[in-house]
Amino acid sequence: MIRIAAVGDIHFGEDSRGTLEQHWAHLHECADVLLLGGDLTNLGNAAQARALAEELRVVKIPIVAVLGNHDYHAGEPETVRRVLERGDVLVLEGEHVTIEVAGRTRGIAGSKGFGGGFAGACGHAFGEPEMKSFMHLTERCALALEAGLRSLETDYRIALLHYAPVKDTLAGERLEIFPFLGSYRLAEALDRAGADLVIHGHAHSGSQKGVTPRGIPVRNVAMPLIKRPYTLFTFDAAGDADDVQGHHSACAEGAAASTLVR
Repeated sequence: MIRIAAVGDIHFGEDSRGTLEQHWAHLHECADVLLLGGDLTNLGNAAQARALAEELRVVKIPIVAVLGNHDYHAGEPETVRRVLERGDVLVLEGEHVTIEVAGRTRGIAGSKGFGGGFAGACGHAFGEPEMKSFMHLTERCALALEAGLRSLETDYRIALLHYAPVKDTLAGERLEIFPFLGSYRLAEALDRAGADLVIHGHAHSGSQKGVTPRGIPVRNVAMPLIKRPYTLFTFDAAGDADDVQGHHSACAEGAAASTLVR
């Protein structure tokens, strides 16, 4: 059985110390890996990254993360990344990693992603250079995510993002801001490469569950949305990949769990 804990949009600051470690200290009892879906800090500076790295020291399982837009705000994303990686957090941006537990491998391909909108209401790399730059960034993120997933030869493949790849998990947000919350190009990359699960954050007022056009489960784990320190996902070896069922977790106080049957 594959067990994953995930949360995004922690927005950690120096005044957040001590708020999450009590919930994360026992994660190893119910999960094999912790995924962090961006906006790890509130303003993207080194001090906040250090505070989060200290909070994560209690976690006894591998931690894999992507950055979010808040982590770029101070213009120091590489500093945030270095600080977290010194604290044994593996930060991905167009990269991938394989983690083996009990003889089963789970591969994680990560990218912040970017905006641009969705079919019928999306941007294009046309016109002003600023618009071209905006859309080219989205395209690069999507291609890097696809390449990372294709490179994984593992039992399970997971895509870790900050921005949303589908509209489903944005339901509840204002339609006017959809283009700034994600892009359909990410979903196209996912469907071309294939994955068992997609994790993202960013949409605080969105919805938790969605699916790509070809049926890959997408989950929004933004902490302001899930209202808990993490959500648990369990892959069961029997059944079909698109069968997703929810149940309460007896593993840790404040956590919810979903079973993804593969």
